[in-house]
Order: sequence, then C-alpha cells, then structure tokens
Amino acid sequence: MCTVVVSIDPSAEIPLIVVGVRDEFTDRPWVPPGEHWPGERPGLIGGRDLRGGGTWLAVDPGSRRVGAVLNGHGLPAPDATRRSRGDLPLIAAAGEDLPESGLGGYDPFHLLRADLGGARLWHWDGVALGREDLPPGTHMIVNSGWERGEEDERVAFFRPLFAAAERPSGLDGPWERWRELATGAGVPSGDPRTMIVNRDLPEGRVFGSVSVTLLGLAPGGVRYEFTADPRDPAAFGVILPE
Repeated sequence: MCTVVVSIDPSAEIPLIVVGVRDEFTDRPWVPPGEHWPGERPGLIGGRDLRGGGTWLAVDPGSRRVGAVLNGHGLPAPDATRRSRGDLPLIAAAGEDLPESGLGGYDPFHLLRADLGGARLWHWDGVALGREDLPPGTHMIVNSGWERGEEDERVAFFRPLFAAAERPSGLDGPWERWRELATGAGVPSGDPRTMIVNRDLPEGRVFGSVSVTLLGLAPGGVRYEFTADPRDPAAFGVILPE
C-alpha cells in the first residue's frame, strides 16, 4: 500500500475516516476483503495477499480499529531471514504493540494503527524503530512516511482536498465526495500529483494501484467500502455493514 489518508476529528459523528490505496505488481495474487484468519485472528477483516498470507489493511469491526502497512525506505532485511510484512496490519488491528526488538526480518515499513481513541504510526528503516502519534486533522502517509510538508506533489495536491471534504452525517453517507477523492479525482496516472498509478515495467510486468479501501469508524459501527477498480468512484462495494 502506497497512500493512506487519515482524517481524525474526535468531535465528529464519524471521528475516524481512513482511505487506503494499495500499489503492487498487478500479477501478484490476492483476494478481496473477508474474515480470512478465523483461527489466529478471529474477527479481523481484510484483503488477503495469497503469496505472503497476510494483508495490507485489516479492520477489527468490534473494536473500531484499523491497521495498515506501507513499504518504507532503508536497509532491506537479509534474504535468508526475510518475513512478510503482511502480518503487521493484523497485529495493529488486533490492538497489539510492535515489539521493540526482533524486527530485523522485516523490510522497512510504516505501520498505522488507528481507532476512535487516536492514531499511532510506527517507522522501521531496517535499523531503528520510531513511533509518532497523529494529532486531530487530516494526514497523508506515503512511502517516505508521514508527510507534513509540501515536498510530495501528491500530498500537496490531495491533502487540502481531503481536509476540505465534508464529513458524512452518518455511516450511511453520503460518501460520494470521499469516493471521488479516494479514486484519484480524475488526475491521470502520468501526472506527478496522481494517487492512482500505473507503470509498465521491463519483461511485461505492470506496477500499479490495484485496490482502494474507504473506511468510516464511529461509536455506532464501521463503514467499510472496497473496490478493485481504483479509478471508478461508482465501483465501490460495501463490505460493512452487510
């Protein structure tokens, strides 16, 4: 996952809104959100990566908590001991803290854990683990981390738009403006501001945005929308409430 938007307003009817855009090789197999870990992580819902077995974003509807992971920058893990980062969102969504040691098997990452009480971001660069708590407001997390400046053109363009978007009056909507922004607001993939990417690589492989998740978390429940058609705001399907 390469872009996460976190909107925190403790006084709102929907205190937490999260948008997650997953960027990946388009030939990497995965399945849409479901309760894919009933034995080890009962109750957690997310899309499942079929290669690593984990996920890029997980939700615990009962606790109103979400975990999401993005690739980071830094020192890669040794090939012989590398672990999938797909278990990290499951750890976060379950409300567990990351251990202070034993992370050397993971490539660099940024890990978000957010619920109605706030949001925390962990950063691992292959050497040291850092963490930050996100204050109320609208935040964007990309592969370089929590972007608070205007260095990233995508962040400079989209963050003000998300910040200005009116919050739905309830979990039932309306969500049209959030769906439009979450699917890239029509910015073409070749534009440096784009949030929805598509890149042709050597040997015929394609790297691009393969799905978008839109979440609303409130005391009364969770709104979980998902689409595998990242440029179409009308293509979202509702995972929760069923």
